[in-house]
Amino acid sequence: MAATTAQPTGSLPSGLGICTAAPDVFYLPELVSGSVVWILVASTYVDPPNPLGRVTFVSVFCFVGTFLWTEVIRTSPAGLLLSRTLPGSLLLPHAGVDLAYITFQKNPADLKIYHIDIAAVVFAYVATLFYFIHTILSSIRWKNF
Repeated sequence: MAATTAQPTGSLPSGLGICTAAPDVFYLPELVSGSVVWILVASTYVDPPNPLGRVTFVSVFCFVGTFLWTEVIRTSPAGLLLSRTLPGSLLLPHAGVDLAYITFQKNPADLKIYHIDIAAVVFAYVATLFYFIHTILSSIRWKNF
């Protein structure tokens, strides 16, 4: 007879368990989509520099926060999870709007750069979606913790 090792209700997953638990499954997609935004914005001509600098800051902030949080998750309470996902789900939509507005204002003379900018906008909204879903599921976990 195999023994089942069910997790207690108030505990957080650790090890490979973070890849199978409901909100924690979004760590890898958040890392990938956030880093793609960062790379795409960094690979284009930065004009105007201020809003694109803000987009780069937000994507780097969210990427580093997600990466560090995967190391801290083993010892942190569920309420602190919201302190990582909530800023990402609030900052990324604004960065995506800035990026979309700048891309819309550009003259598509160089189609390669224009397509890279459009891809960055799409991935900014994909990252926003992942962070938003993760925030909702984390708040449900926090409520049940």
